[in-house]
Amino acid sequence: MSGRDFYDQDASARASWRLAVLMGANSRTYKFALGQALLEYGRRGQDAVLLEQFAATYSLALVRHLGQGPQAPQTTDLGENDFLTVTTQESAATLAAGRPTERLVTSAVRSMPTMVMQKFHNLRGGSAVPHTFYELIGKGRHRIVRLTPELLRLAQSEQAAGLTEELGARWSIVESSFASGVGQSLLKEGVAVNWDTLKLTDKRRRRSVAGIVEATVGFQHGRCLICGGVLAPGEDIAVDHVFPFSLMRRLGSVGAWHGPDLDALWNLAPAHATCNGTKSDRPPTRGELRRLAARNEAIMQSPHPLCRTLQLSMRQALPGQKASSWREFLMAVQTTT
Repeated sequence: MSGRDFYDQDASARASWRLAVLMGANSRTYKFALGQALLEYGRRGQDAVLLEQFAATYSLALVRHLGQGPQAPQTTDLGENDFLTVTTQESAATLAAGRPTERLVTSAVRSMPTMVMQKFHNLRGGSAVPHTFYELIGKGRHRIVRLTPELLRLAQSEQAAGLTEELGARWSIVESSFASGVGQSLLKEGVAVNWDTLKLTDKRRRRSVAGIVEATVGFQHGRCLICGGVLAPGEDIAVDHVFPFSLMRRLGSVGAWHGPDLDALWNLAPAHATCNGTKSDRPPTRGELRRLAARNEAIMQSPHPLCRTLQLSMRQALPGQKASSWREFLMAVQTTT
């Protein structure tokens, strides 16, 4: 699946946003701080913000995340004037005051136009998302960040809260992949699932990385995998085993289960709790398998570690078989049931 294929499944500003947040390259976490600031101002209905004011919101978000994990790979050599160096140096004073220091804001105003604001809409391979969410107009400290109508509608839409959670989950995943030790484990081995907390964890230290729902629902366009309807705010959401886990117990009791681990990420999908309860232990329908294949293909287009997790499942889960696509993989699993 290409980025265009993902977009065509839900041709909208939502899909463009998800392309930028979920599938863009990540050498640092600046994109997520920018996205958070865009949603914040868009939610308020502000269509124009002074760059200096916008930079303050952006900088404060980065400072608050510094305590959660590295905002760039720990092998990155940061110069004295690097914005991330300044952010680290000014973090204590910023947190104490509850607002960014003047030095931090000045550094952000200087770096944002030539770095993150040029790259937010870009995808790997040199293409860009179909929609634009802002433009920078004017010169000097009086420049203005103009939010587009698409961004304003998106930030005030029914799915806005979910988009914010998806961005936060992706930010956490990228931070974890940057951390020494944990990051190497994630990049090599992918993530594991903790069913007690419904969290994704690294396989070695069992450190929480992100919630299963928040980390994956964007790749389903915010929709229930079972009925295809929108997962709206306030609704109870379950994590569905698309191929029911009971198959492993039932078939294992009469012989050996020769299929893949059904408790792994490739087989888990957010769904309405009511749909999940009604589905119970029945096998997946063709529509559900089609949606699961599309979801997994979309994850494969995202940077590690979720992509790595599915790569390993596809390579190792079916002994003696080699699937070339998720559709083929799921059909092979279906034959084992």
